[in-house]
Amino acid sequence: MKGHITKRGKNSWSLVIDLGRDTNGKRKQKWHTVTGKKSEAQKELRRLLTELEEGTYIEPTKLTTGEFLERWLKQVKPLIATKTYIRYEEICRLHLIPALGHHLLTKLNGIHIEDHYAEARESGRINGEGGLSERTLLHHHRVLFEAMKRAVKLKLRSRNPVEDVESPRPVSKEVQALDEEQTVALLKVAEGTPLYMPILFAVTTGLRRGELVGLKWKDIDLETSGVTVSRSIQQTKGKVEIKKPKTESSKRTVTIPSIAMEALQTHRIEQNKQRLKLGKIYQNEDWVFAKPDGSLWKPDSLTQAFRKLISDSGLPKVRFHDLRHSHASQLLKKGVHPKVAQERLGHSSIAITLDLYSHLLKGVQEEAASKVDEALRSAIKKPSS
Repeated sequence: MKGHITKRGKNSWSLVIDLGRDTNGKRKQKWHTVTGKKSEAQKELRRLLTELEEGTYIEPTKLTTGEFLERWLKQVKPLIATKTYIRYEEICRLHLIPALGHHLLTKLNGIHIEDHYAEARESGRINGEGGLSERTLLHHHRVLFEAMKRAVKLKLRSRNPVEDVESPRPVSKEVQALDEEQTVALLKVAEGTPLYMPILFAVTTGLRRGELVGLKWKDIDLETSGVTVSRSIQQTKGKVEIKKPKTESSKRTVTIPSIAMEALQTHRIEQNKQRLKLGKIYQNEDWVFAKPDGSLWKPDSLTQAFRKLISDSGLPKVRFHDLRHSHASQLLKKGVHPKVAQERLGHSSIAITLDLYSHLLKGVQEEAASKVDEALRSAIKKPSS
């Protein structure tokens, strides 16, 4: 393939690439415009010719980054969870499209993206009061990466420009968790309230909030003391959905400690009494942790009730989700293998578990080193045969 440069005006050049002739014998050409020095036009021509030879050339299009992001949102909507889509939509429409949408999709580059991150750090909040955190920018980075990855797959771009940008690095925060004494204090505060059983179950099984309220009695095996996690309740903007667990690893069976199992049996008796008391009014939908009338206990309502309980208790200000962290922390501090903790929590990999709770494994490392030392010293002292 050949190409040549034609001057259009001051610091403006036309790149003409000859692609031969089509099946009708008509000459085929590609035209590009470059602004700058002639050396820059020559460099761009060499790049285009190389892409044509390698088969990575993307034909110029007037599709903007903003238009593509809108199309991408429509494409991913049926493929992802509602909550995830809402987050994608907010990031794209409130941040990425206003900042980057005017660039042609084929022209979007790392500098444009880095400039967006820099500006967002200073004044990225929608209300104009300050900048965005590194963690929020990391979400932007991941969403834009996935969108551009799709553009490459559709051959609208030759490569992903997000790969040229260093990922934002949020500072990892240690998870907040209750120890055994604080857990007991919380249970005493919750005793006699509808929150007692959800709290006890959360700190003894590590189930997520949505998994907890999504449990049905048919998921509980009273003989083996096991609970099967097969659904989760998700609430977004007032809409409640019953969905599959977060990942394949989230579909799991967790052994219930006897302290929770005993309380669960008492809870079932009390629930049956309530059902008989209300009669036809009772909504017998089989939920383990239901509202007094048997209906589904919505996740946000559970959170609000827990928040009020904590606020009135004088205990450390923890979230309901921190009860899950408390379960994991107590397991690891007792020397339970991280792989077991991963399986109980439903993490997709042990790396996630280790990353979240690495600060708790320092004592485990010391204990391991001590055992190796003890074993070797014992072997050294043995008389040789």
